[in-house]
Amino acid sequence: MTINLNLIKRIMLFFAIFITAVFTALNASAQSKKKFNVIAFYTGRADLAHISFVHEANRWFPEVAKKYNFTYDSTNNWANMNPAFLAKYQVVVFLDTRPDAPEQRAAFEQYMKKGGAWMGFHFSAFALTPSAFPQNWDWYHNVFLGSGQYVSNTWHPTPAILRVEDVKHPVTKGLPQTFKTNPNEWYRWEHDLRKNSDIDILLSVDSTSFPLGNGPKQYEIWHSGYYPVAWTNKKYRMVYFNIGHNDMDYDGGTNKELSQTFANGDVDKLIINSLLWLGQGK
Repeated sequence: MTINLNLIKRIMLFFAIFITAVFTALNASAQSKKKFNVIAFYTGRADLAHISFVHEANRWFPEVAKKYNFTYDSTNNWANMNPAFLAKYQVVVFLDTRPDAPEQRAAFEQYMKKGGAWMGFHFSAFALTPSAFPQNWDWYHNVFLGSGQYVSNTWHPTPAILRVEDVKHPVTKGLPQTFKTNPNEWYRWEHDLRKNSDIDILLSVDSTSFPLGNGPKQYEIWHSGYYPVAWTNKKYRMVYFNIGHNDMDYDGGTNKELSQTFANGDVDKLIINSLLWLGQGK
C-alpha cells in the first residue's frame, strides 16, 4: 500500500485551518457576549409618571439582563455615588433624577472622565432655575449633556414619530428610519444641540408628529420646530433619551397608569443597542 504523503499533509493543513477558524469564531462569539455590570440610580418620589417609569424599568432591565449577559442592580441610595461603589460597574443609569451632593457629583464626573459609561432617561436631564431642580451643575448640563436648562414640554403625554438622525451609530442599528413611540412627555431645551460639535444627535421628533400634544394649554402643543430626543457626547461613553414619562390618569383622578415606555419593540431595541454599546465598550 502506497502512502501519499502530500495528500496527508494537505489533509492535516485543512484540519489545522478548520480548527483555527472554529476557535476564532468561538472567541469572537464569547467577546460579543462579554459580561458587564449595570447600576441604575433613581429617586422615585417626585412625580407619579416618573415613579411608574422607574418601577417599569426595574422590572424590564433584569429580564433583558438575563438574555444579553449582563447584571443589573438598582439603588435609590445616592450616597453610593462614590468611586469605590462605581468601580464595580461598567454602566451607570439615571432613571429619573441626578445626584445633588457635591461629592456625589464629583464622583460621577470622575467616573465618566476615566472611561465609565452612562445612560440617562427623561427627567435625569431636567434643570430649571428657579425650581426644586435648579441648574447648578454646569459640567453636567452644559458640557456633558450640552442641553442646558429645560425650557418647555408637551402635554398631555402623547406618542411621537421619531426619526433616526445617525443611521451609522451602533445605538440606532436595525431601527427603521422612523418609528412610533408610546406616550411620553417631550422636552425642549435651552441650547441648540445641532450647533455643538461634541454632540451626535441620534434621534429627533419627525415632522409627521405635529401637532404634538393635545392641550388644553395651546403653548403645550408643538406645531413645528426641531426637537432632539436621543444623543451622545462624543467625548464620553454616554447616551441620553428624552423618554421615561408614562401616561397617567391625572385628569380622571384615579392616577392609574395608562401606558408603558418599554412595551414598544423599537424603543426596546434602541435601549438594548445602547446597553450593549456602552457595556461592551464597542
